[in-house]
Amino acid sequence: MEAIMATRFGGPEVLTPVTLPTPEPAEGHLRVDVAYAGVGWLDTLIRRGDAPPGFAVTPPYVPGGAVAGTVTALGPGVTADWLGARVVTRAVAGGYADTAIADTGFAFRVPDGLGLPEALAVLDDGSTALALLEKTPVTAGDDVLVLPGLGGLGSLLVQLPRDAVVIAAVRGPEKVKLAHDLGVRAVDYGSPDWASEVPGVDVVFDGVGGALGAAALSLLRDGGRFSGYGMSSGTPTTVPSADHRRLASVADMSQLPEFWPETPRRVRQALSEAAAGRLIPLIGRTYPLTEAAAAHTDFEKRRAVGKILLHP
Repeated sequence: MEAIMATRFGGPEVLTPVTLPTPEPAEGHLRVDVAYAGVGWLDTLIRRGDAPPGFAVTPPYVPGGAVAGTVTALGPGVTADWLGARVVTRAVAGGYADTAIADTGFAFRVPDGLGLPEALAVLDDGSTALALLEKTPVTAGDDVLVLPGLGGLGSLLVQLPRDAVVIAAVRGPEKVKLAHDLGVRAVDYGSPDWASEVPGVDVVFDGVGGALGAAALSLLRDGGRFSGYGMSSGTPTTVPSADHRRLASVADMSQLPEFWPETPRRVRQALSEAAAGRLIPLIGRTYPLTEAAAAHTDFEKRRAVGKILLHP
């Protein structure tokens, strides 16, 4: 099979196309002909050697995990109705490849009428967005800031709160326009005084951290809620004890493992919402599998919007 190997920790240049033996599915597993593989911020952190606790790997390894495609082979104990099914899943040994092995316990059939790219876009990001809103609920009339507002997760998170005023924090005038086209108010955090354009909010969802996360935190009104779910800047947002006292709730990245037991339920919900047209995935650029390094470069430089995909 054709795959991408991270030969060592480092920049995008460590991602190298390789040919590996085609794997066979073991008991309870499926073999998937991969049509699309997802690229996420966690992939870039792991590649740099900055993996959060619980995600460490040892090079060389095949990066990624989230894939969408068609089941082409079954392991022992797997029922025949899986053969030929369109699925989204997480590969058990890396997803940047044209073939992946997946566990039936975390494989989800794609609803009729929903494309594979759109289904893949809500597999991880849609289920996480739902989990964030369960942990930090948004009520009618709330002012909500989502940072970043047009990434794979952020572009879904800005759509889910009902009867709230959502502000997408994005970089650059083109992304501001795109947010407006989606019907979402936007603020350009590339501007030095961007925070002054936000009068105050009740809820912040922060996937960036660092100085931008700290600025977003400062915009919360007393009694507000803060939810930190990422650190694309390289460092998570630190919430001082004074803010803990004045805010109604504070959730940091330690909340993420709490979501995992209920992830299958949320994936099915996200797929259903997308199939019904109530959740519209924003697909950014799709790269050939062999251009995984370019995909990582553009992702880290925040050149793309929505979900970035690889296409074997």
